[in-house]
Amino acid sequence: MGQSDEHHAKVLILGSGCAGWPAALYAARANLEPLLITGSAPGGQLATTTMVENYPGFVDGVMGPELMEIMQKQAERFGTRTVWGNVTSVDLSRRPFRLRTDGGEEYTGEALIISTGASSRMLGLEAEQKLLGHGVSTCATCDGAFFKGKDVVVVGGGDSAMEESLFLSRLVNHVTIVHRRDQFRASRIMQERLLAKADKIAVKWNRVVADIRDVNAGKVTGVVLRDPRNSEVEEFPADAVFLAIGHVPNTQLFEGQLDLDKQGYLLVHDGSKTNIEGVFAAGDCVDHVYRQAVTAAGMGCMAALDAARWLGENE
Repeated sequence: MGQSDEHHAKVLILGSGCAGWPAALYAARANLEPLLITGSAPGGQLATTTMVENYPGFVDGVMGPELMEIMQKQAERFGTRTVWGNVTSVDLSRRPFRLRTDGGEEYTGEALIISTGASSRMLGLEAEQKLLGHGVSTCATCDGAFFKGKDVVVVGGGDSAMEESLFLSRLVNHVTIVHRRDQFRASRIMQERLLAKADKIAVKWNRVVADIRDVNAGKVTGVVLRDPRNSEVEEFPADAVFLAIGHVPNTQLFEGQLDLDKQGYLLVHDGSKTNIEGVFAAGDCVDHVYRQAVTAAGMGCMAALDAARWLGENE
């Protein structure tokens, strides 16, 4: 395929979440005429959430999909070109960088911003997908305030589960941690902090969530717990289920080309720079600590400014 203006950009942006659209906005306002390829999940994780109350500028909150639509329109207003597709292969061995989509189209760019995000690990239950955003959550910081005074379940046994449970304990009536083993894998200090909250947090050891109930149709009313040792089951009431079993960064495309840590997150230095000149990264494909919409947006801004500066020095 020959290279055409429609398929070439000074800056290619991969991913259309809270990092991708701000990166596109800043790149577009710098007259870099960015081309953004949405990826397989347009809007990222916020596209599957309901009300977002902690994104600055929205006094009464904003629905996740609406926030992503606003970001898209703002970026496109300044000239961002949007391609709806999923990238299946990447060649970063030479410039311009080359990305091929599942539709067989090839796109090239002088610089590349990767904002492919991360995916929450899920239990694999049908009810989990149906109730996501309606009592099932993967982010206590995002959704905990909706369940003040309620009884909630946290699934997991690592540091993330401890952090989510401690955060929730300041908001909800009671937290029950469901863990498939008889001991946590979390760090000792996190376990000690949890023990200090014994009045607010209890643990169901040797249990897995086999199903999620919504007796009132449309919101979580409880969970079915199963003991993997003997398959005994019990019904357990709860108003929400918070999944804290980890995230998987969407970086498989870049294995063998970009430096990743042991968990698969992209490694950056000096802001948003990867190990390849002209390739930058932002958002949850980099950040496994904060994982907030506002921090992803800030990282998208950083990546666009870094890309603009790099292009200015290398054109």
